Amino acid sequence: MFTFASNADGTIIHVHEWAPAVPPRGIVQISHGMGEHAARYAPLAGTLSEAGFADYADDHRGHGHSVADTAGDLGEGGWEALVDDMVQLSGLAGDRHPGLPLVLVGHSLGSFASQQYILGHSGDVAAVALSGTTALDALLPHMAGDDSGGSVLAALNRPFEPARTDFDWLSRDEAQVNAYIADPWCGFDLAPAALGELFDAADRWTDTSSVRPDLPIYVFVGTQDPINGGLTFSDILVQRYRDSGHAVTYRTYPGGRHEILNETNRDEVEADLLAWIDGVI
Repeated sequence: MFTFASNADGTIIHVHEWAPAVPPRGIVQISHGMGEHAARYAPLAGTLSEAGFADYADDHRGHGHSVADTAGDLGEGGWEALVDDMVQLSGLAGDRHPGLPLVLVGHSLGSFASQQYILGHSGDVAAVALSGTTALDALLPHMAGDDSGGSVLAALNRPFEPARTDFDWLSRDEAQVNAYIADPWCGFDLAPAALGELFDAADRWTDTSSVRPDLPIYVFVGTQDPINGGLTFSDILVQRYRDSGHAVTYRTYPGGRHEILNETNRDEVEADLLAWIDGVI
C-alpha cells in the first residue's frame, strides 16, 4: 500500500496495489463502491495480476484507510474531489508503468465516478468497465418515495423482503453477504451532503458526447440488481453511450444481484471481464 495527497484538498488517499510476477502488460485501476473499501477487490486483482496486469485500487476518501473523520464523509466538495483523486491515481500508475494501457473498472459508486471521469478524461484510459451500474438520474425518481429512513442501502434491500439480512440485495451467496456484514469498514451510507453532491452530478452524465468515440465500454450487471429496475435503467445507460457513437459490450447475468463480482457465478464474471480486457488492449 502507498499513499498520496489529493491535489483537490490534501486529503491522504491510501492505495492498494497488486503486482504481477512478470513484467506487466497493462494496468487495471479499480474503483470500489459506497460503504466498502478497496481490499474487497483482492480476489479480482489476484486474477488480473496472474494474467499480467498491475492493479491499483484506492480507498476512496471517506472509506477504508482514507477516512479522515467519519466514514462516508467526503468533505466539502467531496464528490468532485473523489473523481479527481481517481484521475490523479491514473497518472501515478501511468508514471510507474510508462506506455502501458490503463483500464478503469468501476463498481456501483465507483462506476458513477467512472462515468464522470470519462466525460473529461477519456483520453487517459484505454477502456472502461462498469459493474453494478445504472443511469442514476433515471433511478433517483423511483427511490424518492421510499420510506427506509433515508438510508440508500436499506431502500435497495426492499425488493428482497422478507430478507435474511439487511444486505441480501448484494449477492445470492450468503457467505459473501455475511462477510460484508462482519466487515467493520462496510455497510454505511454516504453523508447527506455527499449524497446530495452525487445526485446533483448525475444529470451531467446524461450527455456522453465528450467521451472519445473510440473508447471501449463494458457494462456488466445482474438482472436482479435493484439499482437497475430489472435492467430498465442499465438499458438506458447503455443506449446513451450507443446513441453518442460508442461501442458498448453489455453483459447481463440472470439472477445476479448487485455485487456481480461476489456472486455465485463470480468465476464466470471474472473470466468474461478478463477476456474483454484482453480483447480491447
